[in-house]
Amino acid sequence: MTTTRRAAVLGSPIAHSLSPQLHNAGYRALGLEGWSYDRFEIDEAALPGFLAQLGPEWAGLSLTMPLKRAVIPLLDEITDTAASVEAVNTVVLRPDGRRVGDNTDIPGLVAALHERGVEKTESAAILGAGATASSALAALARICTGEVTVYVRSERRADEMRQWGERLGVQVRPADWADAVRAFEAPLVISTTPAGGTDALAEQLPAHVGTLFDVLYEPWPTPLAAAWEARGGQVLSGLDLLVHQAVFQFRQFTGDPRSPLTAMREAAVRRG
Repeated sequence: MTTTRRAAVLGSPIAHSLSPQLHNAGYRALGLEGWSYDRFEIDEAALPGFLAQLGPEWAGLSLTMPLKRAVIPLLDEITDTAASVEAVNTVVLRPDGRRVGDNTDIPGLVAALHERGVEKTESAAILGAGATASSALAALARICTGEVTVYVRSERRADEMRQWGERLGVQVRPADWADAVRAFEAPLVISTTPAGGTDALAEQLPAHVGTLFDVLYEPWPTPLAAAWEARGGQVLSGLDLLVHQAVFQFRQFTGDPRSPLTAMREAAVRRG
């Protein structure tokens, strides 16, 4: 008799999430029978009630906005990685009933860069200063040996990024968004802006560029990513981040040390 095990992604809105396709592809690829992964439209108000009714068949949850911080008071424990950015995107539901929060975006970003040969960088630049930028800083704390320049639109955002840098042990230099074209002098650029945020910069690339990690994946390619590739630079997309962070979640939920990376990537590319 096959034991039923469940996992799901929660958030609002959630219909666009590719996580069910990725995790279910992983189960099939590794022959994990009885496992299923769903999606649920859950906001902050509904989250406590949803967690309270979960049965012993539940192994884990993936969280997207707006739940990454709202879930923290509802957990028994969070990892140092999650605490470093005050954001949880993974909840492991232990057999003893404990809820443990983690953040797989940070190691996922690092793993995606390692896969493309970026293991260390002497400097880096971040475009934007939202929630994803703090995770980018935390990832850079692991691979950047020098200064990280963060291009922001306000002094308030500059102060926030300075504080994140101090907390994460990263040397951060805030810079005005008006000078964002200077970001492209760095060997590694991480763009964390919403869709359209860097479109005006796409026509201002220098002749030689390094590596761009654009965390968007829909629509793709962004004008910046397309221009970057035309210059011969290396480009990573939000799908690279999505797949790698999902692998870390998959291993935590299932306890299976094998990697379903290839199956997950294929599911992400075909969107199903």
